[in-house]
Amino acid sequence: MYRVIGTGKSRAFRVLWMLEELGLPYQHVPANPHSEGVAQFNPTGKVPVLIDDGTPITDSTAILTYLADRHGQLTHKAGTLDRARQDSLTQFLLDEFDAALWLAARHSFVLPEELRLSAIKNTLRWEFETSQKTLVHRMADGPFLMGDQMTVPDIILGHCLDWALAARFPITEPRLTEHLDRMRDRSAYGRAAAL
Repeated sequence: MYRVIGTGKSRAFRVLWMLEELGLPYQHVPANPHSEGVAQFNPTGKVPVLIDDGTPITDSTAILTYLADRHGQLTHKAGTLDRARQDSLTQFLLDEFDAALWLAARHSFVLPEELRLSAIKNTLRWEFETSQKTLVHRMADGPFLMGDQMTVPDIILGHCLDWALAARFPITEPRLTEHLDRMRDRSAYGRAAAL
């Protein structure tokens, strides 16, 4: 059985959601970043950590990709053009959505107060809005980013859009609001959110 370390209010939510989508059993340890239960598995103190057969796997995207590949779901086969497109969307979301949100969080409450630059958040909101326009042009027709099949980037996008709303980063593109609504309607999302 998998063990997921990290609170549902962190990127660990992505892993919990993925495991619910896959219908796999797991144990959830809702530890905060940098807590004692985390540092023994990840020296950086960051969550999530997935423990599989005693081996820790860190970083949410690496965990999602591992689970998708291992169980042959929510992904396209490695070495295919569809997988290259899937990986490209994943990297775009990490570079343009996740990075902006994480930098805003760092300058809101993570960094020591004397190192925070509150004015940076205006720039990050502008970048986030610009990135939304770019993503909409890259989306396929269908209910998911790549069309008819839900894949890893759908989970990352759903989490980032939730995060954006919590951080008061507006979602300006209707297609992205619709995507988030569809993701939130999924029973697996609801089960993960309940944690």
